Amino acid sequence: MDYALERTQIVPLGLDEAFGFFADPRNLEEITPPWLRFRVVEAPERLERGSRLRCRLSLFGWRLRWLTEITDWAPPRSFTDVQLSGPYRLWEHTHRLSPRAEGTEIHDHVRYRVPGGPVAPLVQGAFVGRRLAGIFDYRAERMRELLG
Repeated sequence: MDYALERTQIVPLGLDEAFGFFADPRNLEEITPPWLRFRVVEAPERLERGSRLRCRLSLFGWRLRWLTEITDWAPPRSFTDVQLSGPYRLWEHTHRLSPRAEGTEIHDHVRYRVPGGPVAPLVQGAFVGRRLAGIFDYRAERMRELLG
């Protein structure tokens, strides 16, 4: 069963500048909660279609490796990263940016599938759903701090 998470926020930056923030993979560490111990281990200096990011993190006390690939890249409007290996059975994160009078609207849409087979809905309800919402709440707060 697939699940989805969506978040939208507006940052007081122009479209190109906001997209540029996401094009730098080092910023991913800056907007990820410290309790995940998230680190980018290998990535290009600037992202583009086909870029791969090799990361490590700690989730529920387990050290995990996560490999994602940028499968869609349409600057300055959107990009999608897809998990090739990692903690989810499916992870597809689409970022859409749109100009607004106040700056740039950033919309995240994550489609994901949790491990657990027949008990996956319990895993989602007890652990993953709330954690993932917390990660994206933290991310929104950090982007407000970093981008104004």
